[in-house]
Formats: sequence, structure tokens, C-alpha cells
Amino acid sequence: MADSLTVELVAADRVVWSGAATMVIARTVEGDIGVLRGHAPVLSVLTEAVVEITSEDGSVVFAVADGGFLSVAGDRVSILSEHAELSAEVDVDAARAALEEARSGSLPTGDETQRRIRMAEARLRVVERDTSR
Repeated sequence: MADSLTVELVAADRVVWSGAATMVIARTVEGDIGVLRGHAPVLSVLTEAVVEITSEDGSVVFAVADGGFLSVAGDRVSILSEHAELSAEVDVDAARAALEEARSGSLPTGDETQRRIRMAEARLRVVERDTSR
């Protein structure tokens, strides 16, 4: 544990994943960020995207977050999001339906529709990336 990161992925209603990891990759509004042990302190705004956490045993945990914040300080990584879920929790049919609805034009156009499209695409992408599923 001394050579690893302490990582917490937290949604508004629960801790989605917590443990020791060797690397975290997430997407911020400024681009992708990879965090290893010894990383400089950072506070970034996340966008709707896949989060990859490489645990100490080498397995990769895939999750999706609908935005939020990423904080890095002293080998501790906190990912805070209104809604986050592990790839195994994603309902693929519901994600496809949400994507079709958002793209259909039945919703008012604007930022909220674009956010829904990004989130549905991220939910589908996390399932594709997780080969263990």
C-alpha cells in the first residue's frame, strides 16, 4: 500500500469504489488525466466519461461518471460525481434507449441534450472497454 494511491470514487448516494490503486485515468474538461503515485496536487472538473482505476492487483476497474470533480493530494485520489456506476452496473438497453431519445430530437436542443448524449455514450463505452463483463 505504501507504493500505491488511495482512491475513492463517490457518487451522491454511495461509495462506488474505494481501495488501493497504482493508476487512475479520467477525463476532465481540459482533457484526459493520468494519475500515478507522487502526482502533483490537482483539482479538476470532470466531464461525462469513463474512469479507469488500475487496482493494486493489476485488475482494471471501469466506471462511468456524469461529471463532477477529481482531486489529487498526497497520493490520495477522490473522484466525486452526482452519479457514477461501475461497468457491471450499466443497463445497456437503457443506455441505448437514452441515447436514441436524446438524438431523436424529441428533447429540447441545448446543453442538457448534449450532456445526455455524452452520458449515454459514456455508459455504452464503459461496457465496451470492460472485457471482463
